[in-house]
Amino acid sequence: MNRPRPMQEFFSIGEVCALTDLKPHVLRYWESQFRFLSPAKNRSGNRVYKSREVEMILLVKHLLYVEKFTIEGARQRIEHFRRTGELKKEASHAASRQTLDEIDGALVAIVEILDGRRGREATSTDEGVA
Repeated sequence: MNRPRPMQEFFSIGEVCALTDLKPHVLRYWESQFRFLSPAKNRSGNRVYKSREVEMILLVKHLLYVEKFTIEGARQRIEHFRRTGELKKEASHAASRQTLDEIDGALVAIVEILDGRRGREATSTDEGVA
């Protein structure tokens, strides 16, 4: 019987960086700017992020990098979402947008490889196989 895989509950800062395509210093800075970003620390003192915090990081990233808000503007926008009860939905949408952007980038890369515009080094070893 196929069971759904359990979702990971906690993430290290390295895993969050990989998921969000952000540098650790950016995450640490955002923690100082957004009070809702305050990951717990494990016994070793390392940051441990919950999946909800990763969604919030993706929402902040979207507001800052895509919608071009300032830090203060992003704070106000998130507060607006919180007051109107839309925060959870917006954070979830930000995570979905990130996933869709990654899929779109991968599909573009595949099309470029198939069209011969990219990846010659990857396909040159396969030319002998027909």
